[in-house]
Amino acid sequence: MTTYRGERQRQFPSKISTTSFVKLYILHLLQEKSYYGNKIKDEIKKRLDGRWEPSPGMIYPLLREMEEDGYIEGWWEEPDKRSIRRYRITDEGIRHYKVILMQNKSTFEDSLLIIKNVLKDIYKIKI
Repeated sequence: MTTYRGERQRQFPSKISTTSFVKLYILHLLQEKSYYGNKIKDEIKKRLDGRWEPSPGMIYPLLREMEEDGYIEGWWEEPDKRSIRRYRITDEGIRHYKVILMQNKSTFEDSLLIIKNVLKDIYKIKI
């Protein structure tokens, strides 16, 4: 379990915010190829086996924020219509992704350990 200043972390089971998680996932996806907002939402849902998906109200503000921060760049597929805006990660976005990837790794590992132990202990599921 991660400790800070000698104190136990009391938040259960994870302290990563939904927004931080979605930002991490967006940057992860954009390393593979360019996407547009709805496709990012659908791809996250698919990769999480349909168990959860971010809302468009979370995706689009994050995309705008990350574009303003220089982590991604966007362009209109058809500039005259301005209907589909695609995004790709920038070099600065790749550097930022590597930083937040490492910052959040121990949180995910702690969460996984807690969940495995609960399933094993309480639900008697062999893992």
